[in-house]
Amino acid sequence: MARNPSWTARLPWMLAFAVAMAWLESAVVAYLRALYYPGGFAFPLAPIDVRLALIELGREAATLVMLFAPGALLTRGRLARFAWFAILFGVWDVFYYIWLKVFLDWPGSLFTADLLFLIPAPWVGPVLAPCIVSAGLVGLGMALLHRLEREPGFRVSAVAWAWLAAGAGLILASFLQDPLQHLAAAGARPWSVAAAGGAGLEGLAHYVPGPFPWWWFLAGCGAAAVGVWKAVAHGRA
Repeated sequence: MARNPSWTARLPWMLAFAVAMAWLESAVVAYLRALYYPGGFAFPLAPIDVRLALIELGREAATLVMLFAPGALLTRGRLARFAWFAILFGVWDVFYYIWLKVFLDWPGSLFTADLLFLIPAPWVGPVLAPCIVSAGLVGLGMALLHRLEREPGFRVSAVAWAWLAAGAGLILASFLQDPLQHLAAAGARPWSVAAAGGAGLEGLAHYVPGPFPWWWFLAGCGAAAVGVWKAVAHGRA
């Protein structure tokens, strides 16, 4: 019986997929910015029609499905699927900004603020922050696949998952805190972009990001790092 290829043998094609996905995503954003930000992207956001905002939400959801699908096709194991998703998401996210730099010469620096995501509410932060998270996801995914190949029965402990979840929660809070406070002050419903937008994201029409809560973000990175260490070094077989 032929042996299944190792994860490292599959890695080049998976990376190629993520890089190509990033090109496609960046191209769409380049088109949107040519339409709505002909002078270059900056806050506050330009008004967008509600219908297009909903299409954008669907595009983001579809992107997550597409990044999950390759790993789901390769393996039935939930942990391995999670590991592949982490690798693909991280590579896709970093190359998304690389391609935007190639296409638009944006961002100007790693500390340039960006609208990162819209599900379930607007995420805002400097470009450096999601790139740090993505690098961590790639490292975690590769470490998990390495352990799984050596120990097929390897599992991540509940304690490790708790640390990872706590870190993810703090990082997510760092991205959501400032825009949610603005939406609440504007009387908008923050958990629905269409509702909060009124005639197209009106809730963020005058929003300019304030100082990024780096302490929250770094605390989340620290908790996540503990979770990665416990997951990889002290998992349960």
